[in-house]
Amino acid sequence: MKRYASLLILIFAWVVLFGIFSVLVPNSFPTQSNIETIARQTAIVGFAAIGMTYIIIRGAIDLSVGSAVAFVTVVIAWMLQVRHADGVTAALVGILLGGVCGLANGLMVTKLRVSPFIATLASMLIIRGAAKGLGNEQKIDVDKCPGWLENLLARLPKAESWKLFPPGIWLLIGMAVAAAWLLRSSVFGRNVVAAGSNEDAAYLAGLSVKRDMVLVFVLGGLFTGLAGLMQFSRLTVGDPTVAVGLELDVIAAVVIGGASLTGGQGSIAGSLIGALIMTTIKSGANQVGLPNWVQEIATGLIIVIAVTVDSLRTRKA
Repeated sequence: MKRYASLLILIFAWVVLFGIFSVLVPNSFPTQSNIETIARQTAIVGFAAIGMTYIIIRGAIDLSVGSAVAFVTVVIAWMLQVRHADGVTAALVGILLGGVCGLANGLMVTKLRVSPFIATLASMLIIRGAAKGLGNEQKIDVDKCPGWLENLLARLPKAESWKLFPPGIWLLIGMAVAAAWLLRSSVFGRNVVAAGSNEDAAYLAGLSVKRDMVLVFVLGGLFTGLAGLMQFSRLTVGDPTVAVGLELDVIAAVVIGGASLTGGQGSIAGSLIGALIMTTIKSGANQVGLPNWVQEIATGLIIVIAVTVDSLRTRKA
């Protein structure tokens, strides 16, 4: 009941935000076109937030998300433009390499015993550098992008308006349902929550805490790969400089969604609503005409407030 009450509060908060911006910008913000745009923008943060939810519930954190998203866009563009691969192969290679980045993070944390913060801070620089190296420090333009890949997050034509959202949004919903089931109804999901709540107790109970830590980072990397696929679909170009600071939006979305930075608590639905709230704030701020520096300050304040609420909630518990 508490979990459902928290989700209702989040939904109410989003409705209030949407109402405020609708009053401030009545001619453009509450339109169907803008709602579709917000949903498309939420997809990138949403996919990464699903993976980050597992990582934070496990009691870790991943600061390399933005760099991994940029790396995946470059890999997909390189596969299409240089290797002349088909769209499916390019997409799968990009997603799998996202999982490899997560595997590297997990091994650094478990085998080298580096804290998740330091390990992913280092990989943030390494992966961004690899993206720039693969692209020769410039964007990779794709001459012929497969239609289905380009249309994953494209605006729907009028003839297909009955679909409500582009395929990438429906893929996000389907993956979110699967991830939520895995977290709540599988042995692996329960082990992740248990180890995030108390790793020592989980280890003494016989759980494979190190193996699950690696698997959580791999899962996070795969979802980051999907976020990179969505980013490429929006830009249709491999850009090693894209998604700078995306990890902050993703972490903020997960924490706003009710996850605890101390581990053991969080939900996929809450993280997606948190991602929707972050995207709505950015869209509304842009339409109101707030400069970027004000938006960055607002994002920082949101993170501080969310972490403070989480700290107070933890103390009370």
